[in-house]
Amino acid sequence: MAARTRSLVAYAHVADVERSIGFYADLGFKVKHTVVPQGYGAPIWAWLESDKANLMVGQASGPVDASQQAILFYLYCDDIRRARAALVALGHVPGAITYPF
Repeated sequence: MAARTRSLVAYAHVADVERSIGFYADLGFKVKHTVVPQGYGAPIWAWLESDKANLMVGQASGPVDASQQAILFYLYCDDIRRARAALVALGHVPGAITYPF
């Protein structure tokens, strides 16, 4: 019998874990766990949850070049236009909604 995967969680290396926590909070994610090593003033890793969505973010070991990030996130929400408008109202600059993908 083949192995059976019961869950999959994305892990993204980020430039700033606290900033990422704030951004994903604006998408409805809540912090469930963090790691703040002794001597550090901020988390270097966090586990985020929103409904059935889970995400881990961790401090990158080097500079993060967004054009070189090879990770895609597909977030499903009830009203994408309203979700985008909420992000804009919070000061984020999401890309345009386009069809087809």
